[in-house]
Amino acid sequence: MSKSEIHIENIETAASRKQDHIELALKSQIDTNELDKRFSYEPLFAAHPSEKLAPFSFLGKIVQTPIWVSSMTGGTEKANKINKNLALVCQKFGMGMGLGSCRSILDGNERLPDFDLRNIIGDDLPFYANLGIAQLENILENNAYDKIDNLVHKLKADGLIIHVNPFQEWLQPEGDVLKNPPIETIQKLLEITDLSIIVKEVGQGFGKESLKALIQLPIDAIEFAAAGGTNFSKLELLRQNNNLPNYFDDLTRIGHSAKEMVENTNLLLTELGESALCNQFIISGGVRNFLDGYFLTKKLYSNAVFGMASGLLSYADKSYEALEQFVEAQIEGLKLANAYLTINE
Repeated sequence: MSKSEIHIENIETAASRKQDHIELALKSQIDTNELDKRFSYEPLFAAHPSEKLAPFSFLGKIVQTPIWVSSMTGGTEKANKINKNLALVCQKFGMGMGLGSCRSILDGNERLPDFDLRNIIGDDLPFYANLGIAQLENILENNAYDKIDNLVHKLKADGLIIHVNPFQEWLQPEGDVLKNPPIETIQKLLEITDLSIIVKEVGQGFGKESLKALIQLPIDAIEFAAAGGTNFSKLELLRQNNNLPNYFDDLTRIGHSAKEMVENTNLLLTELGESALCNQFIISGGVRNFLDGYFLTKKLYSNAVFGMASGLLSYADKSYEALEQFVEAQIEGLKLANAYLTINE
């Protein structure tokens, strides 16, 4: 039962509750060293929150929940179930979604059912296709831009996410070699397309200079994919599993946290002023729960949602019911945070 539903406690349940209080009192003490100092708790100034979060505009559409389903997976049998569960939960709670790499359906439709989710998520929510920077470079080099248009069209997507992953490509045994700096490839695409474009990293985030370059491009959003969550460079090293020394493991410990990227973004938005053309952000990478998401989106000076890729993935893999319960809990937590928490600078 939702807490917004009014109920009257009877005498028997009241007695049971009081007995619980007696038995659990000592176990319920909190060490002050464990207090989350990011927040100030202000219990005086709001009633209990209403049923829904306030809707807002993001990527040209109205979303109900500031949670983004970050790009995860596709092209396998298991991904079909996972992606459909994710699309269903987006539709129910009014969330946006980015697909995992759509490379497998660039030249054929065998795996299209893994990605063909517009009829599930609905027309009113943001829904984006996804390609790696290496695939984009190859497409542009071969003057095959129509492949991108066809991909977005057949998925009925709102635009394209470009994931930038030079470390991952280098460490992946099957990886592609980049011939050009990613920023040049992105700029070349922007010169020939009017598609909505999002640029993201894959688990190590962007340094300040990379953020500065991206913010000055006419793209629709930047996704952090910061250090702290799934690191795809590390994942590629783990895939190799050949019992040889991992000479490149230290590279996976280089990166930028979501908090650091928020702080750098704020500095850059202030510094760049009217030269800042991108003002929408997806904060992801190490976001564990609604408190992390609330803190980071409130701290950022611009329009933002937050992504929880691995958390959502683990529940989507179990069942739709488990995923729905998890997302509902995050929304309830966000409502409480909005009502009673302020951010400590």
